[in-house]
Amino acid sequence: MELEEVYALIDRSQQGDESAKTRLIEENSPLIKSVIRRFKNKGVEYEDLYQLGCIGFLKAIRNFSRAFNVRFSTYAVPMIAGEVKRFLRDDGYIKVSRSTKALAGKIAYFSERYKNEHNQSPSVETIAAEFSIDAQEVAFVMDSCKFPVSIYDKNDDENGKSLVDKLTTKETIDDNVDKMLLKQLIASLNEREKKIVVLRYFRDKTQSEVARVLNVSQVQVSRLESKILEKMREGFEVDVGK
Repeated sequence: MELEEVYALIDRSQQGDESAKTRLIEENSPLIKSVIRRFKNKGVEYEDLYQLGCIGFLKAIRNFSRAFNVRFSTYAVPMIAGEVKRFLRDDGYIKVSRSTKALAGKIAYFSERYKNEHNQSPSVETIAAEFSIDAQEVAFVMDSCKFPVSIYDKNDDENGKSLVDKLTTKETIDDNVDKMLLKQLIASLNEREKKIVVLRYFRDKTQSEVARVLNVSQVQVSRLESKILEKMREGFEVDVGK
Protein backbone atom coordinates (compact mmCIF):
# COMPACT_ATOMS: atom_id res chain seq x y z
CA MET A 1 0.00 0.00 0.00
CA GLU A 2 1.36 3.43 -0.97
CA LEU A 3 2.25 5.85 1.81
CA GLU A 4 -0.29 8.46 0.72
CA GLU A 5 -3.02 5.83 0.63
CA VAL A 6 -2.13 4.85 4.20
CA TYR A 7 -2.33 8.48 5.29
CA ALA A 8 -5.67 8.91 3.53
CA LEU A 9 -7.11 5.85 5.28
CA ILE A 10 -5.82 7.11 8.63
CA ASP A 11 -7.45 10.50 8.04
CA ARG A 12 -10.75 8.83 7.19
CA SER A 13 -10.47 6.52 10.21
CA GLN A 14 -9.89 9.45 12.55
CA GLN A 15 -13.04 11.00 11.14
CA GLY A 16 -15.04 7.89 12.05
CA ASP A 17 -14.92 5.87 8.82
CA GLU A 18 -15.19 2.25 10.04
CA SER A 19 -14.49 0.77 6.60
CA ALA A 20 -11.16 2.63 6.53
CA LYS A 21 -10.25 1.19 9.95
CA THR A 22 -11.13 -2.31 8.73
CA ARG A 23 -9.01 -1.86 5.60
CA LEU A 24 -6.01 -0.69 7.64
CA ILE A 25 -6.31 -3.66 10.01
CA GLU A 26 -6.56 -6.09 7.08
CA GLU A 27 -3.57 -4.58 5.30
CA ASN A 28 -1.50 -4.52 8.49
CA SER A 29 -2.52 -7.92 9.83
CA PRO A 30 0.99 -9.36 9.15
CA LEU A 31 2.51 -6.51 11.18
CA ILE A 32 0.14 -7.13 14.10
CA LYS A 33 0.85 -10.87 13.98
CA SER A 34 4.62 -10.32 13.89
CA VAL A 35 4.41 -8.25 17.09
CA ILE A 36 2.09 -10.53 19.07
CA ARG A 37 4.14 -13.59 18.06
CA ARG A 38 6.76 -12.41 20.55
CA PHE A 39 4.21 -12.90 23.35
CA LYS A 40 3.30 -16.53 22.59
CA ASN A 41 3.62 -19.08 25.40
CA LYS A 42 2.63 -16.48 27.99
CA GLY A 43 -0.58 -18.21 29.03
CA VAL A 44 -2.84 -16.22 26.68
CA GLU A 45 -4.52 -17.79 23.65
CA TYR A 46 -3.32 -16.62 20.24
CA GLU A 47 -6.72 -15.25 19.21
CA ASP A 48 -6.86 -13.17 22.39
CA LEU A 49 -3.38 -11.84 21.68
CA TYR A 50 -4.48 -10.88 18.17
CA GLN A 51 -7.52 -9.02 19.50
CA LEU A 52 -5.28 -7.14 21.94
CA GLY A 53 -2.92 -6.32 19.09
CA CYS A 54 -5.81 -4.93 17.06
CA ILE A 55 -6.86 -2.74 20.01
CA GLY A 56 -3.34 -1.34 20.20
CA PHE A 57 -3.34 -0.83 16.43
CA LEU A 58 -6.61 1.12 16.60
CA LYS A 59 -5.10 3.32 19.31
CA ALA A 60 -2.18 3.96 16.97
CA ILE A 61 -4.61 5.03 14.24
CA ARG A 62 -6.44 7.33 16.63
CA ASN A 63 -3.31 9.04 17.95
CA PHE A 64 -1.09 9.15 14.85
CA SER A 65 -0.05 12.43 13.29
CA ARG A 66 2.16 13.14 10.27
CA ALA A 67 3.87 15.73 12.46
CA PHE A 68 5.56 12.85 14.31
CA ASN A 69 7.76 12.50 11.21
CA VAL A 70 7.87 8.69 11.42
CA ARG A 71 6.29 5.95 9.35
CA PHE A 72 2.92 4.81 10.65
CA SER A 73 4.13 1.21 10.98
CA THR A 74 7.03 2.38 13.16
CA TYR A 75 4.61 4.30 15.35
CA ALA A 76 2.15 1.39 15.55
CA VAL A 77 4.58 -1.31 16.74
CA PRO A 78 5.08 -0.02 20.33
CA MET A 79 1.34 0.75 20.57
CA ILE A 80 0.48 -2.86 19.65
CA ALA A 81 3.09 -4.32 21.98
CA GLY A 82 2.13 -1.88 24.73
CA GLU A 83 -1.48 -3.05 24.71
CA VAL A 84 -0.41 -6.68 25.08
CA LYS A 85 2.11 -5.79 27.79
CA ARG A 86 -0.52 -3.86 29.72
CA PHE A 87 -2.90 -6.84 29.61
CA LEU A 88 -0.20 -9.29 30.71
CA ARG A 89 0.83 -6.98 33.53
CA ASP A 90 -2.72 -6.37 34.79
CA ASP A 91 -4.59 -9.56 33.90
CA GLY A 92 -2.70 -12.08 31.85
CA TYR A 93 -0.56 -13.87 34.40
CA ILE A 94 -3.53 -14.52 36.67
CA LYS A 95 -5.03 -16.76 34.00
CA VAL A 96 -3.23 -19.89 32.85
CA SER A 97 -4.45 -21.57 29.68
CA ARG A 98 -5.62 -25.18 29.61
CA SER A 99 -2.72 -26.18 27.37
CA THR A 100 -0.21 -24.66 29.80
CA LYS A 101 -1.83 -26.47 32.73
CA ALA A 102 -1.74 -29.75 30.83
CA LEU A 103 1.94 -29.32 30.01
CA ALA A 104 2.61 -28.34 33.62
CA GLY A 105 1.14 -31.64 34.81
CA LYS A 106 3.29 -33.64 32.39
CA ILE A 107 6.43 -31.79 33.44
CA ALA A 108 5.63 -32.32 37.13
CA TYR A 109 5.18 -36.07 36.56
CA PHE A 110 8.40 -36.32 34.52
CA SER A 111 10.35 -34.32 37.11
CA GLU A 112 9.21 -36.56 39.96
CA ARG A 113 10.06 -39.74 38.03
CA TYR A 114 13.44 -38.38 36.96
CA LYS A 115 14.31 -37.42 40.55
CA ASN A 116 13.45 -40.92 41.80
CA GLU A 117 15.62 -42.50 39.10
CA HIS A 118 18.61 -40.13 39.28
CA ASN A 119 18.45 -38.76 42.83
CA GLN A 120 18.42 -35.22 41.49
CA SER A 121 15.97 -32.87 39.81
CA PRO A 122 16.11 -32.58 36.01
CA SER A 123 17.64 -29.44 34.53
CA VAL A 124 15.63 -27.10 32.33
CA GLU A 125 17.57 -28.39 29.34
CA THR A 126 16.66 -32.00 30.21
CA ILE A 127 12.97 -31.14 30.51
CA ALA A 128 13.09 -29.14 27.27
CA ALA A 129 14.66 -32.09 25.42
CA GLU A 130 12.09 -34.53 26.85
CA PHE A 131 9.13 -32.46 25.63
CA SER A 132 10.75 -31.02 22.48
CA ILE A 133 10.21 -27.43 23.57
CA ASP A 134 12.64 -24.59 24.28
CA ALA A 135 14.06 -23.75 27.68
CA GLN A 136 12.17 -20.46 27.91
CA GLU A 137 8.84 -22.25 27.61
CA VAL A 138 9.84 -24.74 30.32
CA ALA A 139 10.74 -21.88 32.65
CA PHE A 140 7.48 -20.06 31.94
CA VAL A 141 5.30 -23.14 32.55
CA MET A 142 7.12 -24.05 35.76
CA ASP A 143 6.92 -20.51 37.11
CA SER A 144 3.35 -19.74 36.08
CA CYS A 145 1.98 -22.94 37.59
CA LYS A 146 3.97 -22.62 40.83
CA PHE A 147 5.78 -25.94 40.73
CA PRO A 148 7.62 -27.15 43.83
CA VAL A 149 10.73 -26.97 41.63
CA SER A 150 11.07 -23.24 41.02
CA ILE A 151 13.23 -21.80 38.27
CA TYR A 152 14.84 -19.73 41.03
CA ASP A 153 15.77 -22.68 43.27
CA LYS A 154 19.50 -23.30 43.60
CA ASN A 155 20.75 -26.65 42.31
CA ASP A 156 23.66 -28.09 44.31
CA ASP A 157 24.59 -30.35 41.40
CA GLU A 158 25.04 -27.38 39.06
CA ASN A 159 27.49 -25.28 41.13
CA GLY A 160 24.68 -23.52 42.95
CA LYS A 161 23.11 -22.14 39.77
CA SER A 162 19.37 -21.68 39.54
CA LEU A 163 17.41 -22.93 36.55
CA VAL A 164 16.83 -19.40 35.34
CA ASP A 165 20.61 -18.77 35.39
CA LYS A 166 20.98 -21.44 32.71
CA LEU A 167 18.56 -19.88 30.26
CA THR A 168 20.05 -18.20 27.22
CA THR A 169 20.33 -14.47 27.88
CA LYS A 170 18.47 -12.47 25.24
CA GLU A 171 17.39 -8.88 24.99
CA THR A 172 13.86 -8.82 26.35
CA ILE A 173 10.78 -7.80 24.43
CA ASP A 174 10.32 -4.90 26.80
CA ASP A 175 13.82 -3.63 26.06
CA ASN A 176 13.26 -3.88 22.31
CA VAL A 177 9.95 -2.05 22.44
CA ASP A 178 11.20 0.63 24.81
CA LYS A 179 14.24 1.29 22.65
CA MET A 180 12.05 1.56 19.57
CA LEU A 181 9.73 3.95 21.35
CA LEU A 182 12.63 6.04 22.70
CA LYS A 183 14.07 6.36 19.20
CA GLN A 184 10.66 7.42 17.93
CA LEU A 185 10.23 10.02 20.68
CA ILE A 186 13.68 11.51 20.09
CA ALA A 187 12.92 11.73 16.37
CA SER A 188 9.82 13.79 17.18
CA LEU A 189 11.89 16.47 18.98
CA ASN A 190 13.04 19.64 17.26
CA GLU A 191 16.73 20.03 16.38
CA ARG A 192 17.63 21.99 19.50
CA GLU A 193 15.92 19.48 21.77
CA LYS A 194 17.61 16.55 20.00
CA LYS A 195 20.99 18.21 20.47
CA ILE A 196 20.41 18.63 24.21
CA VAL A 197 19.38 14.97 24.57
CA VAL A 198 22.40 13.74 22.58
CA LEU A 199 24.88 15.92 24.46
CA ARG A 200 23.44 15.18 27.91
CA TYR A 201 22.57 11.48 27.68
CA PHE A 202 24.70 10.05 24.89
CA ARG A 203 27.89 12.12 25.34
CA ASP A 204 27.64 12.65 29.10
CA LYS A 205 28.02 16.42 28.93
CA THR A 206 27.14 18.54 31.96
CA GLN A 207 24.47 21.23 31.70
CA SER A 208 27.21 23.87 31.81
CA GLU A 209 29.03 22.21 28.91
CA VAL A 210 25.81 22.01 26.91
CA ALA A 211 25.14 25.66 27.68
CA ARG A 212 28.50 26.64 26.19
CA VAL A 213 27.84 24.61 23.05
CA LEU A 214 24.39 26.20 22.56
CA ASN A 215 25.59 29.64 23.69
CA VAL A 216 22.89 29.92 26.35
CA SER A 217 22.89 29.94 30.15
CA GLN A 218 23.01 26.81 32.30
CA VAL A 219 19.63 27.79 33.75
CA GLN A 220 18.09 27.79 30.27
CA VAL A 221 19.53 24.35 29.56
CA SER A 222 18.08 23.08 32.84
CA ARG A 223 14.62 24.40 31.99
CA LEU A 224 14.74 23.04 28.45
CA GLU A 225 15.90 19.65 29.68
CA SER A 226 13.03 19.46 32.19
CA LYS A 227 10.52 20.25 29.44
CA ILE A 228 12.06 17.67 27.10
CA LEU A 229 11.95 14.93 29.76
CA GLU A 230 8.35 15.75 30.60
CA LYS A 231 7.39 15.63 26.93
CA MET A 232 9.10 12.25 26.50
CA ARG A 233 7.53 10.91 29.70
CA GLU A 234 4.10 11.84 28.40
CA GLY A 235 4.95 10.17 25.11
CA PHE A 236 5.78 6.91 26.85
CA GLU A 237 2.52 7.00 28.80
CA VAL A 238 0.43 7.63 25.68
CA ASP A 239 2.15 4.97 23.59
CA VAL A 240 1.69 2.15 26.11
CA GLY A 241 -2.02 2.91 26.21
CA LYS A 242 -2.27 4.32 29.73
